Amino acid sequence: MGNGPSGTEPLRIVVTGGAGRLGRSVVAGLRAAGHAVLSADRESGGGEPSVAVDLLDPEAARRTFADFGADAVIHLAAIAVPFSAPERTIWTTNTALAFTVLEAAVQAEVGRVVVASSPTVYGYNAPGGWVPERFPLDEDVPPRPWNAYAASKLAHEQLVATFARQHGDRVRFAAFRPCYVIAPEEWAGALTQQGHTVRARLDDPALSAAALFNYVDARDVADFLERLLERLPVITNGETFLVGAEDALAREPLAELLPRFHPGTAAVAAGLTGTEPAFTSAKAAQLLGWRPTRRWRSELVDHDHLAGGHGPGDHDLQVPAGGAAR
Repeated sequence: MGNGPSGTEPLRIVVTGGAGRLGRSVVAGLRAAGHAVLSADRESGGGEPSVAVDLLDPEAARRTFADFGADAVIHLAAIAVPFSAPERTIWTTNTALAFTVLEAAVQAEVGRVVVASSPTVYGYNAPGGWVPERFPLDEDVPPRPWNAYAASKLAHEQLVATFARQHGDRVRFAAFRPCYVIAPEEWAGALTQQGHTVRARLDDPALSAAALFNYVDARDVADFLERLLERLPVITNGETFLVGAEDALAREPLAELLPRFHPGTAAVAAGLTGTEPAFTSAKAAQLLGWRPTRRWRSELVDHDHLAGGHGPGDHDLQVPAGGAAR
């Protein structure tokens, strides 16, 4: 198996958590691009082929990857929401899943392994306050996790770096931090992960403030992952990438919104004018040639047109004098 096919040739890819919100779009996107994809989750789903497997079982995980003849593994499976379970449970489950999947992939001679992290590693919403050294946040801003979920995701990144050092270029590893994922059906009114519609998050900025108004379309994540798998053999082993939309999920500039909900950030947020988000995916653009193609204005408008109308203010951003929408 080794590194599997090179370039844009089809790969055999296992996606853990393939039945989840992000996983479904990743599986569909990779299949549409011509890859053979196996969805592996606690329950079968994500389209066929799929398999129900306990990924905390090292032998079951190894056998799943080996039997499929995987060239690549994308690890998405995790407890995906902070505080949705006891802190100890989130920490032990997520870190054990990541280690087990990484170890099993190496043992099954998988050549490319990608692990999902999270922007929560930066530590926003910390009870004691949070002011980053700069905006927009990039991969060089130091992480400061304050809960078990964020800490487990930082551990994922450290495990990726550890395995890359341990196994050298025999196996290519990477981690990525997807912003607040919006699945295709959520543009049409289905509830997002936090139980609100996308439009509700726009109408009430407090709903998006907790995530610093970040988001990414799940289909853009699928496109990113295909490009990452293609480029893994030629980039530095063990890299981490931020993956987000090129605009903020907000109708006002973040220079105004962030200080309102995150005290002390006015000075560092002052340069975020127009539609600029708090996170940048410039590293992915530079190293992989990837940029997101979907924005909330076009996606909501597309669905609104199908329904015969659109909500107020969804086409335009109120930009203060001297600012420019981006």
